[in-house]
Amino acid sequence: MSRRAAEKEIEKGRVTVNGEPAVIGQKIDPRHDKVKVGGRVCRGEDRKVYIMLNKPRGYVTTMSDEKGRKCIPELLSDLPLRVYPCGRLDMDSEGLLLLTNDGDVAEKLMHPRNHLEKIYHVKVRTEVPQEIINRLCAPMEIDGYKLKPVSVALISRENGATKLRFTLFEGRNRQIRKMCEKIGLEVMRLRRISVGELNIGTLKPGQWRFLNHSETEYLKNL
Repeated sequence: MSRRAAEKEIEKGRVTVNGEPAVIGQKIDPRHDKVKVGGRVCRGEDRKVYIMLNKPRGYVTTMSDEKGRKCIPELLSDLPLRVYPCGRLDMDSEGLLLLTNDGDVAEKLMHPRNHLEKIYHVKVRTEVPQEIINRLCAPMEIDGYKLKPVSVALISRENGATKLRFTLFEGRNRQIRKMCEKIGLEVMRLRRISVGELNIGTLKPGQWRFLNHSETEYLKNL
Protein backbone atom coordinates (compact mmCIF):
# COMPACT_ATOMS: atom_id res chain seq x y z
CA MET A 1 0.00 0.00 0.00
CA SER A 2 1.04 3.63 -0.35
CA ARG A 3 2.35 5.65 2.59
CA ARG A 4 -0.96 7.51 2.87
CA ALA A 5 -2.95 4.27 2.94
CA ALA A 6 -0.56 2.85 5.55
CA GLU A 7 -1.05 5.90 7.78
CA LYS A 8 -4.83 5.42 7.60
CA GLU A 9 -4.42 1.79 8.67
CA ILE A 10 -2.25 2.92 11.58
CA GLU A 11 -4.83 5.52 12.64
CA LYS A 12 -7.52 2.83 12.60
CA GLY A 13 -5.40 0.71 14.97
CA ARG A 14 -5.02 -2.10 12.45
CA VAL A 15 -1.20 -2.07 12.62
CA THR A 16 0.73 -3.48 15.57
CA VAL A 17 4.43 -3.71 16.43
CA ASN A 18 5.31 -6.60 18.74
CA GLY A 19 1.67 -6.79 19.80
CA GLU A 20 1.29 -3.07 20.60
CA PRO A 21 -0.65 -0.54 18.45
CA ALA A 22 1.68 1.30 16.08
CA VAL A 23 1.88 5.08 15.86
CA ILE A 24 2.66 7.21 12.80
CA GLY A 25 6.39 7.92 12.55
CA GLN A 26 7.37 4.99 14.75
CA LYS A 27 10.68 3.38 13.80
CA ILE A 28 11.22 -0.36 13.73
CA ASP A 29 13.98 -2.85 13.02
CA PRO A 30 12.52 -5.20 10.37
CA ARG A 31 15.04 -7.88 11.35
CA HIS A 32 13.70 -8.18 14.90
CA ASP A 33 10.35 -6.42 15.27
CA LYS A 34 7.13 -8.22 14.32
CA VAL A 35 4.70 -6.02 12.41
CA LYS A 36 1.12 -7.09 11.75
CA VAL A 37 -1.49 -5.45 9.55
CA GLY A 38 -5.04 -6.60 10.24
CA GLY A 39 -3.65 -9.51 12.22
CA ARG A 40 -1.40 -10.72 9.39
CA VAL A 41 2.37 -10.65 9.72
CA CYS A 42 3.92 -8.10 7.35
CA ARG A 43 7.05 -9.32 5.61
CA GLY A 44 7.50 -6.42 3.22
CA GLU A 45 11.26 -6.27 3.71
CA ASP A 46 11.55 -9.78 2.25
CA ARG A 47 10.13 -8.61 -1.05
CA LYS A 48 12.74 -7.65 -3.61
CA VAL A 49 11.77 -4.65 -5.71
CA TYR A 50 13.42 -3.04 -8.72
CA ILE A 51 12.65 0.58 -9.58
CA MET A 52 13.35 2.88 -12.51
CA LEU A 53 13.28 6.59 -11.64
CA ASN A 54 13.60 9.61 -13.92
CA LYS A 55 15.62 11.82 -11.58
CA PRO A 56 15.02 15.54 -12.13
CA ARG A 57 17.72 18.16 -11.78
CA GLY A 58 18.14 19.57 -8.28
CA TYR A 59 18.04 16.25 -6.39
CA VAL A 60 21.07 14.56 -4.84
CA THR A 61 21.39 10.79 -5.27
CA THR A 62 21.35 10.00 -1.56
CA MET A 63 18.76 8.81 0.94
CA SER A 64 19.40 11.85 3.19
CA ASP A 65 21.51 14.99 3.02
CA GLU A 66 23.12 16.90 5.89
CA LYS A 67 22.97 20.11 3.84
CA GLY A 68 19.19 19.93 3.56
CA ARG A 69 19.12 19.46 -0.21
CA LYS A 70 16.32 17.57 -1.95
CA CYS A 71 16.92 13.81 -1.94
CA ILE A 72 15.68 10.73 -3.80
CA PRO A 73 13.24 9.52 -1.06
CA GLU A 74 11.11 12.63 -1.66
CA LEU A 75 10.32 11.24 -5.11
CA LEU A 76 9.40 7.80 -3.74
CA SER A 77 6.96 8.74 -0.99
CA ASP A 78 4.33 6.26 -2.23
CA LEU A 79 6.75 3.32 -2.25
CA PRO A 80 6.17 1.16 0.85
CA LEU A 81 9.67 -0.37 0.82
CA ARG A 82 13.05 1.24 1.28
CA VAL A 83 15.27 1.02 -1.80
CA TYR A 84 18.76 2.30 -2.56
CA PRO A 85 20.24 3.86 -5.70
CA CYS A 86 22.53 1.72 -7.86
CA GLY A 87 25.07 4.28 -8.96
CA ARG A 88 24.79 8.06 -9.01
CA LEU A 89 23.75 11.09 -11.00
CA ASP A 90 25.09 14.42 -9.77
CA MET A 91 22.63 17.05 -8.56
CA ASP A 92 22.63 18.98 -11.84
CA SER A 93 22.16 15.86 -13.99
CA GLU A 94 18.91 14.05 -14.71
CA GLY A 95 17.52 10.87 -16.18
CA LEU A 96 17.57 7.15 -15.56
CA LEU A 97 18.39 5.98 -12.05
CA LEU A 98 17.91 2.36 -10.94
CA LEU A 99 17.04 1.54 -7.33
CA THR A 100 16.52 -1.74 -5.48
CA ASN A 101 16.65 -3.44 -2.09
CA ASP A 102 18.35 -6.47 -3.69
CA GLY A 103 21.99 -6.25 -2.65
CA ASP A 104 23.17 -8.85 -5.17
CA VAL A 105 21.65 -7.00 -8.12
CA ALA A 106 22.95 -3.66 -6.84
CA GLU A 107 26.47 -5.05 -6.70
CA LYS A 108 26.18 -6.38 -10.26
CA LEU A 109 25.00 -3.02 -11.54
CA MET A 110 27.81 -1.09 -9.89
CA HIS A 111 30.71 -3.50 -10.38
CA PRO A 112 33.11 -2.46 -13.17
CA ARG A 113 33.48 -6.03 -14.45
CA ASN A 114 30.03 -5.92 -16.06
CA HIS A 115 30.97 -2.97 -18.33
CA LEU A 116 27.36 -1.87 -18.65
CA GLU A 117 26.86 0.59 -21.49
CA LYS A 118 25.40 3.90 -20.32
CA ILE A 119 24.02 6.41 -22.82
CA TYR A 120 23.65 10.14 -22.14
CA HIS A 121 22.18 13.00 -24.14
CA VAL A 122 24.26 16.10 -23.48
CA LYS A 123 23.45 19.64 -24.62
CA VAL A 124 26.41 22.04 -24.80
CA ARG A 125 26.52 25.78 -25.43
CA THR A 126 27.90 26.44 -28.96
CA GLU A 127 27.63 24.62 -32.25
CA VAL A 128 30.36 22.00 -31.99
CA PRO A 129 32.30 21.06 -35.16
CA GLN A 130 33.19 17.44 -35.95
CA GLU A 131 36.81 18.13 -35.04
CA ILE A 132 35.84 18.76 -31.41
CA ILE A 133 33.62 15.67 -31.34
CA ASN A 134 36.62 13.65 -32.53
CA ARG A 135 38.67 15.05 -29.64
CA LEU A 136 36.03 13.84 -27.19
CA CYS A 137 36.33 10.33 -28.65
CA ALA A 138 40.14 10.36 -28.49
CA PRO A 139 42.08 8.98 -25.48
CA MET A 140 41.77 11.40 -22.57
CA GLU A 141 43.13 11.67 -19.05
CA ILE A 142 41.02 13.15 -16.25
CA ASP A 143 42.30 13.69 -12.70
CA GLY A 144 45.35 11.56 -13.49
CA TYR A 145 43.23 8.64 -14.74
CA LYS A 146 43.23 7.44 -18.34
CA LEU A 147 39.61 7.05 -19.37
CA LYS A 148 38.28 4.01 -21.14
CA PRO A 149 37.17 4.71 -24.74
CA VAL A 150 34.08 6.89 -25.03
CA SER A 151 31.82 7.08 -28.08
CA VAL A 152 30.45 10.55 -28.87
CA ALA A 153 28.07 11.21 -31.76
CA LEU A 154 26.23 14.27 -33.03
CA ILE A 155 22.47 14.40 -32.49
CA SER A 156 21.76 17.96 -33.63
CA ARG A 157 23.09 21.51 -33.97
CA GLU A 158 20.67 24.42 -33.62
CA ASN A 159 20.25 27.89 -32.11
CA GLY A 160 23.87 28.14 -30.98
CA ALA A 161 23.86 24.80 -29.13
CA THR A 162 24.77 21.19 -29.89
CA LYS A 163 23.19 17.98 -28.64
CA LEU A 164 25.58 15.04 -28.34
CA ARG A 165 25.17 11.36 -27.55
CA PHE A 166 27.80 9.99 -25.13
CA THR A 167 28.20 6.23 -24.68
CA LEU A 168 30.25 5.25 -21.62
CA PHE A 169 31.37 1.91 -20.22
CA GLU A 170 32.48 3.30 -16.87
CA GLY A 171 31.17 5.99 -14.57
CA ARG A 172 33.96 8.18 -13.24
CA ASN A 173 32.85 11.05 -10.99
CA ARG A 174 31.35 13.81 -13.18
CA GLN A 175 33.20 12.28 -16.13
CA ILE A 176 31.23 13.87 -18.98
CA ARG A 177 31.29 17.32 -17.40
CA LYS A 178 35.04 17.09 -16.85
CA MET A 179 35.62 15.87 -20.41
CA CYS A 180 33.67 18.80 -21.80
CA GLU A 181 35.35 21.27 -19.49
CA LYS A 182 38.79 20.03 -20.56
CA ILE A 183 38.16 21.03 -24.18
CA GLY A 184 36.24 24.20 -23.41
CA LEU A 185 32.61 23.09 -23.74
CA GLU A 186 29.92 24.31 -21.35
CA VAL A 187 27.30 21.68 -20.46
CA MET A 188 23.76 23.06 -20.44
CA ARG A 189 21.90 19.81 -19.83
CA LEU A 190 22.98 16.23 -19.11
CA ARG A 191 20.44 13.42 -19.18
CA ARG A 192 21.04 9.66 -18.83
CA ILE A 193 18.88 7.74 -21.29
CA SER A 194 19.79 4.10 -20.68
CA VAL A 195 21.77 1.64 -18.58
CA GLY A 196 22.56 -1.58 -20.39
CA GLU A 197 19.33 -2.76 -22.03
CA LEU A 198 17.12 -0.61 -19.77
CA ASN A 199 15.81 2.58 -21.38
CA ILE A 200 14.02 5.48 -19.72
CA GLY A 201 11.39 5.56 -22.48
CA THR A 202 8.52 8.00 -21.84
CA LEU A 203 8.95 8.20 -18.06
CA LYS A 204 8.58 11.86 -17.05
CA PRO A 205 10.95 13.71 -14.68
CA GLY A 206 10.12 12.84 -11.08
CA GLN A 207 8.17 9.72 -12.03
CA TRP A 208 9.12 6.14 -11.19
CA ARG A 209 7.87 2.67 -12.05
CA PHE A 210 8.55 -0.94 -11.13
CA LEU A 211 10.63 -2.85 -13.66
CA ASN A 212 8.66 -5.50 -15.53
CA HIS A 213 9.50 -9.21 -15.43
CA SER A 214 11.84 -9.25 -18.42
CA GLU A 215 13.72 -6.17 -17.16
CA THR A 216 14.09 -7.73 -13.71
CA GLU A 217 15.37 -11.00 -15.17
CA TYR A 218 17.88 -9.07 -17.24
CA LEU A 219 19.34 -7.49 -14.08
CA LYS A 220 19.44 -10.78 -12.19
CA ASN A 221 21.30 -12.44 -15.07
CA LEU A 222 24.02 -9.83 -15.42
